[in-house]
Amino acid sequence: MLTPLAVEPKVAPDTTTVTESQSGVDGSEPPKRKRHWLRWAALGTSLVLLAASGAAWWFYKKLDANITTDTTAAAELRTYEKERPTPLVLDAQNILLLGSDTRAGKGNSEYGRDEAGSQRADTAILLHIAANRQSATAMSIPRDLMVTIPSCRKADGSRSEKQFAQFNWAFMFGGAACSIRTVEQMTGVRIDHHIVVDFRGFKKMVDAVDGVEVCLKEPINDKAARLKLKAGPQTLDGEEALGFVRARKTLGDGSDTERMERQQRFLGALVKKVQSNGVLLNLTKLYPVLDAATKSLTTDPGLDSLRDLYDLAKAVERIPTEKVQFLTVPRQPYSANRNRDELVQPDARELFKQLREDTPITVLPRDSRDESDKTDKVSRKPEGSTSASPTPSPSFTGTNAAEGMCE
Repeated sequence: MLTPLAVEPKVAPDTTTVTESQSGVDGSEPPKRKRHWLRWAALGTSLVLLAASGAAWWFYKKLDANITTDTTAAAELRTYEKERPTPLVLDAQNILLLGSDTRAGKGNSEYGRDEAGSQRADTAILLHIAANRQSATAMSIPRDLMVTIPSCRKADGSRSEKQFAQFNWAFMFGGAACSIRTVEQMTGVRIDHHIVVDFRGFKKMVDAVDGVEVCLKEPINDKAARLKLKAGPQTLDGEEALGFVRARKTLGDGSDTERMERQQRFLGALVKKVQSNGVLLNLTKLYPVLDAATKSLTTDPGLDSLRDLYDLAKAVERIPTEKVQFLTVPRQPYSANRNRDELVQPDARELFKQLREDTPITVLPRDSRDESDKTDKVSRKPEGSTSASPTPSPSFTGTNAAEGMCE
């Protein structure tokens, strides 16, 4: 049986005398007690900071892991390094953006069948960011543009034949590497990076910024694009936005030309929305955008980290919206097949030269361009002329992010 421990009786403390070590002269808290609470406060602050750092690190690693790295394209491009263009302006950036129409992957099957894994780049944009980071030019390349596609390595290891075909076949033949080599041989512009986005990624990006505003002159009812919209101003969510930029036959004249112009204006409105609502400065808003973007991105090894993508986003975010310009490579109906396109010369060569040399590019609305062309016809010297008279810098039809969709 346990016996209670002997306990010495407590002696009541002498409270008749209080020393300075126990209490301040003015009644303030004793120094020892102050130090006690300071230690607890410091410990609590440290724990909060540690938890915040741990959460930030977890978010960073999660977003970083979302990104898919295209090592196959990198290896293929290294094989053909000797034939690739030499960059003329080292601080400028040229990024090929490819919108894959693949139906493979979660959330993409609802847009049609994925036949044997085939995919084409129905949207291709060469994004040029100036070395001084004061302007950016996004040049659309028509999917039906007739170009020379080099021999490319296929997914099964075999090689395609060099051929003259429509541009979006390059992606089907050899993925991003084949598209990059095709663009480089056509333009002479060295591609520094590439980004491939699928349907799901595009939708989630739009949803992450709470939609994008558009203005419609007429209502839209396009079953193929899964799109039904009323006329007038409205904000499109991701699903509606995808249908809007993909729709073709029921909008305007049904041409791919008009669809590209609509895509350009929508992307401009998206850039404007991101810059105007402080997404990049607000972690609560930024995280969903980054999460949506990274989950559906495939990039080269030089752009496959969250830090790289954030630096790219910040570079574009600092550019004034009126200096974020969109245009389409000069083209016209292909002489042998009116359903295909071909380059218009010398305009295309001049545009490619300006991109290579990082020369400012003038992009004007169609009405302004028409007036400009009337003036240029008098002063522009013909191709091949040896005249010493100055040649005005050409302008190109397009838009900019400041205009948005409802100007």
